[in-house]
Amino acid sequence: MEFNAAVLHRTNDPLSVEVVRVGDLRPTDVLVRIRASGLCHTDLEVMQGQLAYPLPIVLGHEGAGIVERVGADVTLVKPGDHVVCSWNPSCGHCYYCDRGEPILCEPYSHHQPRGHLLDGTSRMTVGGQKLHHFSVVSSHAEYCVVPETGAIPVPKEIPFDRACLIGCGVMTGVGGAARVARIPAGSNVAVLGCGAVGLNAIQGARLQSAERIIAIDRDPARLALATEFGATDLIRADEPDVVARVKALTGGRGADCVLESAGHVDAYRLSSEITRPGGDLVWLGKVNVDRDVAFRWGSLMGEKRITRSSYGGARPRRDFPWLARLYLDGRLKLDELITMRLSLAEINLGFAAMIRGETVRAVVEFPE
Repeated sequence: MEFNAAVLHRTNDPLSVEVVRVGDLRPTDVLVRIRASGLCHTDLEVMQGQLAYPLPIVLGHEGAGIVERVGADVTLVKPGDHVVCSWNPSCGHCYYCDRGEPILCEPYSHHQPRGHLLDGTSRMTVGGQKLHHFSVVSSHAEYCVVPETGAIPVPKEIPFDRACLIGCGVMTGVGGAARVARIPAGSNVAVLGCGAVGLNAIQGARLQSAERIIAIDRDPARLALATEFGATDLIRADEPDVVARVKALTGGRGADCVLESAGHVDAYRLSSEITRPGGDLVWLGKVNVDRDVAFRWGSLMGEKRITRSSYGGARPRRDFPWLARLYLDGRLKLDELITMRLSLAEINLGFAAMIRGETVRAVVEFPE
């Protein structure tokens, strides 16, 4: 079949909406008709060449839609199911999957950076040329092919533009607080960076009944939004003596838990300074994989527990329906994350707005 997709042919060029072709489904494939796709900063990193992937490629990894067709061996979903795509599907039987660490799934880790699905191949072509998948999703398109472990059923009541956000930023932020840090009720929490992941880390801390939630960011508008998501205290990251201000709010000790979501070397260093002795430090943001980050050694001492998490401890079949239900129950804010809605033809406008710092999440919507 043929459909429209936003294709990246060269770094630092705009995406080009083109007709692409997908071949026959393999036994564990799921064809999803995408109804909404969120624009994530990781997509932009590929477009700008900061994150190397083979080209041409269809980006997008925050996708939600309806199962259109399934392969012969698929048992986890059926046509008509509403699903959120997971950018980290797992095989279920490799070394890491057997040890309960599906985020480290070996087929995924080997094939995903090569622009392939879990079997090491691509399903798409454009103009007769091989077209690569991104994060085993490629949701900036009218359709995508994912493994059945990457198509996660969610309640049909949740709108697609809200549901797609669960697939990356919401899971990473809320999961960082609830699944990785497992913040105890009554804790003092600090969140560095109030973008999509940081705002969700804030509401994850709120859902965990944290007593004090300190939001730290350079942007006053982002800090104001942080209050809506549950922050109790706001600190400008470019103000002098941020460490002293955090300690003043936490009995002189520092935060019980710090969630870093800014993805900046200064934020990493600051995060270690404001974590109390014996506290938990969770790094959700990222810098270039070849970038060095230096720390004052004393800031790492005091029995602090440091965890790097890429996906908020996600177990998608457990967590995506949980997050959808929290939204439907009025306990999880998703509407407030969407600052721009676009058609596929307008997708480059969304990335331009992201570069200017004007969006929390832009979402491409597809007609019924």
